Amino acid sequence: MAEEGADVIDIGGESTRPGASPVDSAEELRRVLPVIERIRGLLPISIDTTKAAVAARAIEAGAVLVNDVSGATADPAMLSVVAERGAAIILMHRRGTPQTMDRLARYRDVVGEVKAFLSARVETALAAGISRDRIAVDPGFGFAKNATQNLTLLARIDEIVALGFPVVVGVSRKRFLGRLLNAPTEERLEGTVAASLLAVAGGARLVRVHDVAPMARALRVAQAIWALART
Repeated sequence: MAEEGADVIDIGGESTRPGASPVDSAEELRRVLPVIERIRGLLPISIDTTKAAVAARAIEAGAVLVNDVSGATADPAMLSVVAERGAAIILMHRRGTPQTMDRLARYRDVVGEVKAFLSARVETALAAGISRDRIAVDPGFGFAKNATQNLTLLARIDEIVALGFPVVVGVSRKRFLGRLLNAPTEERLEGTVAASLLAVAGGARLVRVHDVAPMARALRVAQAIWALART
């Protein structure tokens, strides 16, 4: 991934896919710490966890960023761990857990409600002592959102960008792309690239993907065009 153009490596030891079973902190640490210790120094490392104890150990091992899919709501200690250790954090929107989130995709205005949640979580993070330049937000594509809601968030990503924090977009291989393309997981690359490029065009700063090389090449071409368009 480093050789293919990744800027950050995101490491997680607990699946957050719909229906996935939880694991305890000990098992999560058993899975992630050897990987972090092996690759630290290669690229900045993000630890994908909702547990403060896992985040703390991962930061000690070399992670510099915590990617919390619960928006730091699952563990009340998460924000203080991040603040005390000077790490950065991605606050993501979701509802429920992997076992329940598919039943919670009900919104009057998905963009407005996601934006309000992220705004509130940012304020809580700031109050906990995390500096503004160490906070990013993620609308949580696929987490308690149906296909139409995911597409709506992508179409109006500029409204999330307007919060004033770097926006992270993770649409890689997601189910809504599979439904649009009538394609299995391993055949969703084109959809991933298209959706990610449009998100970046709308102001997103970081895209989280499985297929680094194709995404990096597509971004390089798009950025060259955007640079000329701005001159």
